Formats: sequence, structure tokens, C-alpha cells
Amino acid sequence: MSSQLGEFLRARRARVRPEDAGLATGPGLRRTPGLRREELATLAGVSVDYYTRLEQGRERHPGGAVVTALASALRLNEEEHAHLYTLARVAERGTSAPAVRKAEVRTSIRRLLHTVRPCPAYVLSRTSDVLAANPEVLELFTGITDWPAEQRNTVRYTFCHPAARELYDDWEARAADAVANLQTVAAAHPSAPDVVTLITELQRTSPDFARLWQRHDVQRRRSERKPFHHPQAGLITFDFDVLYIEDEQRIGIYQTTPGTADHDAMAELTRLAGEHGI
Repeated sequence: MSSQLGEFLRARRARVRPEDAGLATGPGLRRTPGLRREELATLAGVSVDYYTRLEQGRERHPGGAVVTALASALRLNEEEHAHLYTLARVAERGTSAPAVRKAEVRTSIRRLLHTVRPCPAYVLSRTSDVLAANPEVLELFTGITDWPAEQRNTVRYTFCHPAARELYDDWEARAADAVANLQTVAAAHPSAPDVVTLITELQRTSPDFARLWQRHDVQRRRSERKPFHHPQAGLITFDFDVLYIEDEQRIGIYQTTPGTADHDAMAELTRLAGEHGI
């Protein structure tokens, strides 16, 4: 994964149209999608040779000013700019030492998952392994309990479990979000075994994952509204909140407003979980 910086630059260069950057396109067809290398180099104020070496992985020491200039030329947002900076720092120090994944979840956090019931809630690792979960969230993610506990991962579920495409109101958007979050993790930990193993598996088993991975979108998980089409409880729209805790773990909590149809449907998850022995 040592070419992540170059791959990101190439993918983002292809998205910027010359006219968006204030450049004249001239007559005739352009064989290069987006900006040419020399155009981006000019916009960023670096030599074409220097920029080419960055894309090819032969230049590993871009300074902060160069990263900022490239981010501006590529029209990156704040999160994408931070991602580019992370890739540049990883390229500078070489492959990072494999980081050990800590799977332990504190007893108090497990207690919290019980306290928030009937709201579905779980604890995920940085690669979205399900480290702890209450019955409601296991019922919400239809069929995830078909898999052994060590296989339960929300990214794997999205791309590899047939129920996911019916469960998510907008599967393509949910899938893109999952890949974008994993891209941010891979930037900081390009050689960590848990990261490499999951990405390699999904690139091999899911053409959709491989397609979305090539887009190099980046986005950390954040709070949002999420609709689900549960096969028995029906349509439930949740307020989804993400809380980041230690050891690169995060808590996800799905809430509804009391007195609404969504709240009644959420309460049905508790009954269904008991009926299904979860």
C-alpha cells in the first residue's frame, strides 16, 4: 500500500475539470480525464518532474506547503485535505509498523449498551468489527447472527450479506460511506494486518467494493439520519450518533423519538430479538 499517495493524487486529478480550475481547454479531444499532470503542477506551483515523482512514489518528502497547494489545486475539502496530509506523512516515514488491534471493550461500555435499550447500539473497531452489541442492533442488521461473532463486521455485512441490499434504504450511499471511512483508516495504518486483511478480502470478493475503493473518497463516520427497511419491523428511520472512544473504537447508537411510528417499530426489535433467541 506504499503507493496510496500517488493513487489518491491520480484519482483526484481525474475529477477536476480544466474549466473548474480556470484553465482553457482549447480545441480537440482531451485523452486525459480531468487535469493533466503539468496543469496540476502549474496550479500547485511545483515542477512537473516533482509532481510526477509524487504520483509515482519516488518522492516521499512533500512539505506542508506543497500538500496545502496540492489540496487547493485539487479542490479538496477540509477532510480530504487532512487525508492527503496523512498520506504524505505515511509516505515520508515509509510503511508504518503493524499496529496491534485491541478488541477488549470495557465493562462500563458493555453496560452502556444495555442501558440504552431498546435503542440499538454497538461498539466497533477501527475496521468496523462488531466488538460488542445489544440484542436490538443484532436484530436490526438482519442475518448478521448467521455469521460467527468473529466474522461480524459492518463493512463485510454491507458488501457480502444478501440482506444488506434490502435493509438499507439507499444501499449505494451506505456502501460508499463504509468505503470512505475505511479509506481514512487505511491512510493512517497502511500495513496493519487488520486493515490489509479486510481490504484484500473485500477487493477479492466484492466487485462493488473494488469499484468504490478506486474512487478514493474519504469520510469519517459521523452522526446522521438513517432509514432501514427491516423485513418484520418495517421502515424505521433512526437518529444515528457516533461516539469515538479509546483504542480506536467507536460506539454507534440508533435512536428514535418517543411517540412516533419509528419508536414503535424500534420497540418491535426487542420483541423480535427475544423471539429469535438473540
